[in-house]
Amino acid sequence: MPPLRARRRGMLMGAAIATSRSKKAAQQTPAPPQTATPPPQAGLSPDITKQLTDLKGLLDSGILTQEEFDSKKKQILAL
Repeated sequence: MPPLRARRRGMLMGAAIATSRSKKAAQQTPAPPQTATPPPQAGLSPDITKQLTDLKGLLDSGILTQEEFDSKKKQILAL
């Protein structure tokens, strides 16, 4: 019987070690990098910049409301 006990003990220890290693590996796995949204002016074409400037002028002159401005800006920037 002692060889059977030793075998069982070895199997249990092996399982415990494997579980411990997998937990450590999961803890050490780095989080995936978060993709940050670049600032809007970083890659805007001159056409989009002109549209936004004109839109801001309409807002400043009182022709557009803030809600209309925000809605159109989102549409232009495709947000």
